[in-house]
Amino acid sequence: MSEIKIIGNDIQNLPLKQLNKQDKSSTSFDLVITEAMEMLSKAQNNADTAIKELASGGDITHAMLLMEKADMSFQLMLEVRNRLLNAYDEVMRMQV
Repeated sequence: MSEIKIIGNDIQNLPLKQLNKQDKSSTSFDLVITEAMEMLSKAQNNADTAIKELASGGDITHAMLLMEKADMSFQLMLEVRNRLLNAYDEVMRMQV
């Protein structure tokens, strides 16, 4: 498969990138998920702020860009959640 590179301020700072810099045993799964949720919340807050600025005569391009970033971040987090739930269901179906 080919590698997809996403260029942008928020995407490059994902906590998953930090795993390469730190000792893998010192980074917990909970911390990675918590940081990803915080970044998702920040993207949605930035989109909300841009929409409020648009209502008072702001730049529509900037608002649309932030709304799409927030939507893509949300869709990604939703897909990660779905994959985790599927993995959990698969583990629970295993016979010991």
